[in-house]
Amino acid sequence: MQEVYEFLKKCGTYYLATVDGDQPRVRPFGTIDMFEGKLYIQTGKVKECSKQLHKNPKAEICAFDGATGTWLRVSGKLISDDRREAKKHMLDSYPNLRGMYSEDDDNSEVLYFEDAEAVFSSFTAAPKTVKF
Repeated sequence: MQEVYEFLKKCGTYYLATVDGDQPRVRPFGTIDMFEGKLYIQTGKVKECSKQLHKNPKAEICAFDGATGTWLRVSGKLISDDRREAKKHMLDSYPNLRGMYSEDDDNSEVLYFEDAEAVFSSFTAAPKTVKF
């Protein structure tokens, strides 16, 4: 999982896919955090992304490192963690978000991957799978 975290952190932007009824929805994200041995993302509870994940927690993220020609897909369930400590850890890692979010507001949401499978791929090497 550390390798997955470092890859996503290095890329900066990844794309999160959720399900809205029978329609996939994809959007760019930039928050990634490791807390208590779990991989977390962050969003706002008022956003459609959050609403979609509460209806169907299955999600996938994808990131591409243009310098190495390697991409990563992580699929699994995103589980909401309402604990103040988890939100604070994320926001301390991304202080620029504090203008919009607080660990004490009713909007900030952090979610961690459960039953995740990460696949590193490239055009020059066999895929590598990591489960966590």
